[in-house]
Amino acid sequence: MSAAPTFPPLMSGLAVTGQEDPFEAACQRAVLGCDAGLIVYNLGADQLRAAIVFAPEVPLQKAMAMLPTCGIGLQNALGALAPPEVAVHLEWGGGLRINGGRCGTLRVAASTEDPDQVPDWLVLALQLPLWPADQDGGDTPDQTALYAEGCADVTAPALLESWARHALHWIARWEQDGTEPLHAEWRGLTHGLGEEGDWYGNTGTFLGVDEDFGMLLRDASGTRLIPLTTRLETP
Repeated sequence: MSAAPTFPPLMSGLAVTGQEDPFEAACQRAVLGCDAGLIVYNLGADQLRAAIVFAPEVPLQKAMAMLPTCGIGLQNALGALAPPEVAVHLEWGGGLRINGGRCGTLRVAASTEDPDQVPDWLVLALQLPLWPADQDGGDTPDQTALYAEGCADVTAPALLESWARHALHWIARWEQDGTEPLHAEWRGLTHGLGEEGDWYGNTGTFLGVDEDFGMLLRDASGTRLIPLTTRLETP
């Protein structure tokens, strides 16, 4: 059995097991007033699920930067642990891609949906398949899993620890230097930038993002902004 993960000093861990969803569990604890930095995790045999509780001090529109920040943290974590040929890219809305295939997602919830209000809490969750649900891949050819992409030596506890450390590093940079370093790092990891397609029910060309990572989408009628807050979920 793998050892339980250990986390940086500003973070603490809470393991859940069975079918309990860390995303839901973290949101419940956030509502009850748990400390920021709590990581609720469920390390199953076939997937890694974890959620981090934040206590933002900025309006929700700016706090949503935790979505790309934690995505960059995951890419950096896999960059440190996985073979060098493994490519990790980030979808604007939280989807993750490994070697081009869809492989898990980042999800986010908050105490408010008002972009101008400072939320009492914000929860960022990771769901990453370790083994393919469809063993032959015939039903979902665009879906993959971590261990199917040459990462069988990357253990779930080690990846969770590394994700926490790298995410904390980028959060500190965001607090110190603002969004500019995040934008520079994120642009090099973004899937579909400059491409035309169907983006979360909106058709157009993905031009980039604004200061708060809202999607800039161009279609025949012009360029419009899709705020990142549209990716909020209710767990």
